[in-house]
Amino acid sequence: MGGLIQQTPTTQPEESSLRPILIGVFIVAVVVGILVLAFRGEQKKPVQPPAYAASLKFSDLKASAAQNFVGATVSYLDGTVTNAGDKTVIHAVVQITFKDDMGQTAQREELPIHVLRTGGPYDEAVDLNMSPLEPGQSKPFRLIFESISAQWNHAYPDMRITQVNTK
Repeated sequence: MGGLIQQTPTTQPEESSLRPILIGVFIVAVVVGILVLAFRGEQKKPVQPPAYAASLKFSDLKASAAQNFVGATVSYLDGTVTNAGDKTVIHAVVQITFKDDMGQTAQREELPIHVLRTGGPYDEAVDLNMSPLEPGQSKPFRLIFESISAQWNHAYPDMRITQVNTK
């Protein structure tokens, strides 16, 4: 009973806190690896412009801005598009790239080309399917931007045709 030698209770070695940390690091590494492989497989390859895009020429570019009825600024890029090919263009999409002061992309948009149709109190921008561009014909066009990045350097943007439908 009250002897000199007391037995000390045997303690179970506590499980190391290193094991859960290693398991967590392994799980995170697996998830990151899967995400890297998934996004690497989705990289877009540069799209070649349609063959007929070389037949469409832009000229007389003018940039302007105006306020709409709610007070927001709307920007316009007006110019002339010429069909130098032998087919009638019924639809075209242009990619517009605005650059910043360092020459890097500040904003990129794809918009259908709308030609200006006159005949009323004001010019109306309509899609090419409503006013096709015949071979050898030139028409004024307008691209409308609801907003343009504040980093834009105010130089004329790069324009590249990404889609052309002909008949």
